[in-house]
Amino acid sequence: MHRPARHAMPHGIPAPQTVLLLLALLLASLPLRAAAETVEVRGVRFATQLEEAGQAYRLIGHGLFRYMIWTAYAGAYYQAPETPEPAPLSSVPRRLELEYFHAIEADDFAAATRDSVRERLGEAAYRELLPALNAFNRAYRSVEPGDRYALTWDGEALRLALNGETLYTGDDPALASALFGIWLGESPLRDDFRDALLGRR
Repeated sequence: MHRPARHAMPHGIPAPQTVLLLLALLLASLPLRAAAETVEVRGVRFATQLEEAGQAYRLIGHGLFRYMIWTAYAGAYYQAPETPEPAPLSSVPRRLELEYFHAIEADDFAAATRDSVRERLGEAAYRELLPALNAFNRAYRSVEPGDRYALTWDGEALRLALNGETLYTGDDPALASALFGIWLGESPLRDDFRDALLGRR
């Protein structure tokens, strides 16, 4: 009796069942891989590693900033991978990301930044830094819930970006340290938030 010929797969090409199995395994692994590359803070996700303008950054810590009865924003702090110890006021490349839960006006950002820097630096140092600080403050825009500011010092340039759009670029390391110091210095806005960003808890 004549039997229908079987269509064998060419040598080296996996059978369709094998291809489907491999594809299913690959798809099943994607959520685990994505989870390993981000951290979540009250529904806000931050990458554990990122790159901007050719500079790599590694997540140091993350947390929530609470003001009185409100949870104001979630934050994450990064540094260059070759500097694993937190050094937020040094010259090392570093980055701070803040995502907001409430609307805030640009003028309120500028006023709060000005007052915070003045309080932490003292009058003489504040006056010396004021022209650069004023230029920085003019770059602020108002935010809505879900908007994210990123403050970055790459070792040469200071940048402020909103949702990935660069609003300010400068080259003053003293201004960079003054701004990072608002959240990460010896007298931050909140000790618990600073400690969370620096990976101390």
